[in-house]
Amino acid sequence: MMIWFILIGIPMIFGLYAQMRVMSAYNKNVQIPSRGRITGREAAEAVMHRAGIHDVEIVEVPGHLTDHYNPMTKRLALSSENYHGTSLAALGVSAHEAGHAIQHKVGYSMMKFRQVIVPAVQFVSPMANYGLLIAILLIGLLGAKVLGLLVLQLAAIALAAVTFFHLVTLPVEFDASRRAKLELVNLGILDRDEMPGVEDTLGAAALTYVAAFVASLGSLLHVLMILGGVSRSNDD
Repeated sequence: MMIWFILIGIPMIFGLYAQMRVMSAYNKNVQIPSRGRITGREAAEAVMHRAGIHDVEIVEVPGHLTDHYNPMTKRLALSSENYHGTSLAALGVSAHEAGHAIQHKVGYSMMKFRQVIVPAVQFVSPMANYGLLIAILLIGLLGAKVLGLLVLQLAAIALAAVTFFHLVTLPVEFDASRRAKLELVNLGILDRDEMPGVEDTLGAAALTYVAAFVASLGSLLHVLMILGGVSRSNDD
């Protein structure tokens, strides 16, 4: 029980905290208007134009914090509140996504590598999510130890791939935020004394990526421990 709490429970609590933290930071800083009153869309466009990017489409998408950049389509999507918003939070998030566009343009190695492994991670994700449950059903209810052991092995491989993906994602997200904060000041979109609101928002968002990595790593170690126990019981 203690092992489960360390590997699964604590990462789960950390993940919940990260989600609460990002919502709290965003909700606070979305209430603080920037002095320049520039919108998120305008900020993203300015950041990209400074980097010589003129072929990325900026679009408005529904939802809350659904902002993202798709390097395959060169499409930067901003949620309505950030697309039209002039708050510190809106500008921070919008510039962050523009930071991903800059990474794409300059060929940032970690972003390129992440894009290469995305299809493989998407393929194995179902096994990473449900492999342990399937193995427990096979071994515990059906007594199919050999098949259950195989599923556990596949689940471990899938979780290792997902964990590695989350690890690669960390420098990509941190670098995009670094670029965003630098350009917001260099372009005069925000004054330096306005930056704490942006740093608070982006720092909280970064915490969610750390939490995802920790949770994935905990699940991997948990499955590996179960796999070791099942393997030893088969040898006895």
